[in-house]
Amino acid sequence: MTEAKKTNPGLKAVHSQVLQDVMGRVDAAFTAMKQRGHGLPRLKKFGQFKSFLFPQIDNDVIVENQIKLPKLGYVTINLHRPIPNGFKLKTARIIRKASGWYVAIAVQMDVSIPGSIPRGHALGIDVGVEYFLSTSDGEQVKRPRFFNQLHRKLELLQRRLKNKQKGSANRRKLNQKIAKVHEQISECRRDFHFQLAHQICDNAGLIFVEDLDFRIMAKGMLGKHTLDAGLGQFVNQILPWVCWKRDVYYGKVDPNGTSQECPDCGAAVKKDLSVRVHHCPECGSTKPRDIASGQVIQNRGLSAVGLIVDQIACGRDLSGALPRQDRVKQEALRSDLEKPALYA
Repeated sequence: MTEAKKTNPGLKAVHSQVLQDVMGRVDAAFTAMKQRGHGLPRLKKFGQFKSFLFPQIDNDVIVENQIKLPKLGYVTINLHRPIPNGFKLKTARIIRKASGWYVAIAVQMDVSIPGSIPRGHALGIDVGVEYFLSTSDGEQVKRPRFFNQLHRKLELLQRRLKNKQKGSANRRKLNQKIAKVHEQISECRRDFHFQLAHQICDNAGLIFVEDLDFRIMAKGMLGKHTLDAGLGQFVNQILPWVCWKRDVYYGKVDPNGTSQECPDCGAAVKKDLSVRVHHCPECGSTKPRDIASGQVIQNRGLSAVGLIVDQIACGRDLSGALPRQDRVKQEALRSDLEKPALYA
């Protein structure tokens, strides 16, 4: 970097640590390509770099409604909320969005926060495309169609973009309008996820979900609907964060066979995706397929944290708490103990 500044004096106008962070991001991209098999990193064109980082900032950089940034000086901001007492300011990331510029400040405090203790009402959540989620309590939330609500407006703007000359001011303005529509869709989806996550945490002390790879789901026939619902963002980012803030235990369970098992007796009930109602031939349990899957997830989660419930609604042992063969052995042992003793 020192040698590059000699040949390119324009680099001196940028803070040195900002340039070092950019070099670190490029190096991390090539390292990921070699170690994890990622594709070749794409170089950013002019205007495509969406953020840059100041790795070190002072604790007194915020003065009323202004923030002092290296090489930039004081910049007027709309302070979202004051910095809590006792926290140290560590980094400041400048982010460019279609609606404007934002600064995200990372703060630090020497305090140890214990993990959530499994307690309270347990809730299993099954996510999908037909219903955004179905809970073990029987609640089902329809999937909101964020993209469809603004699809027509987006289509008209993109159709006009086709006839604009590349590099012109009109094309740039139209690209800005399209970006704002995409941002509106994203923010509506994010707001829905946060509200739903808080609503779920109001009624549960333990939350269990399937450990799914949503990237595989996004490549299927319903990939567009999966991406529109934002299942990965909700399950892997927003819900764990809200659970941590609300002191609600959050856990993931094995997703294999959750829809092929009866939640009431543990019997294997094979069914394809076209079958939307679970009906068990052994115990006669009948309920919507997604709700049954949520109850299986709940049972597996309780088993994972060591919370065993003796009896459930149908009077049988908690399904999923033990493997099926172990439950059969346990029932046989209990029946032998309950038999009257025979004396010679």
